[in-house]
This record gives sequence, structure tokens and C-alpha cells, in this order.
Amino acid sequence: MEELNRLTEKIIGCAIEVHRQLGPGLLEGTYEAALCAEFEEVGINYRRQTIYPVLYKGKSIGEYRADLIVEEAVVVEIKSVERFDALFAAQVLTYLKITGKKVGLLINFNSRLLKDGIKRFVL
Repeated sequence: MEELNRLTEKIIGCAIEVHRQLGPGLLEGTYEAALCAEFEEVGINYRRQTIYPVLYKGKSIGEYRADLIVEEAVVVEIKSVERFDALFAAQVLTYLKITGKKVGLLINFNSRLLKDGIKRFVL
């Protein structure tokens, strides 16, 4: 778990740098692209917009798309909204369940102070 803690700290550090450079008020896709660029700059591996099918008795009944899977260990969901909604937390928890990952970060870049816009989830 200590390794996951270090990784989430690195991810948050990258998010803070993106927020420092761009500020609040842009679209989610812009922050996602900038965060990926920051990950590449510091050598963090990630997958972007990964699709996970939902199966019921062997039949595909839908799919979920996670914004970022970082180092095959952490789900990162990016938002740019006025305030957090309980639905966003449910979304991250769902992604953790379907991916089998233990840690997720919900990052709202539309916060004046980014530290107020980050929530960490652990299963």
C-alpha cells in the first residue's frame, strides 16, 4: 500500500502542476491531455479512455470508460465542475469495482485551490 501512496502523491503532484499552468475553468478533455503530457514528462505510465465491458451471464450489456489508468494501479477520473456531486464518487467506486483496482482519484480541476478538488478512494 505504501507504493500506491507514493504513486498517488506523484499523480497529485502532476495534477497540481497542470492546475498551476492552466488554472480552473477549462474543459475536462484539456486537463486530461495536459495531465497525460505531465505524466510523460516525469515518466509515469498511463492508459487513456480505457473501455471496460460489463458482462451479465457472459453477455455484454454495456461498458464503462475510465479517464486514466495510471501505472496499471490507480484509476483517475477527471472533472471540471462547480462542485462535487455524490454521483462522481459513485462513478469512481464503480470504476474501481470493474477494473479490480484498489485506489482511485477524483480530481476536479475547476477548484480555486486544487487540494480542495481532490478526493481519494480506497477499496
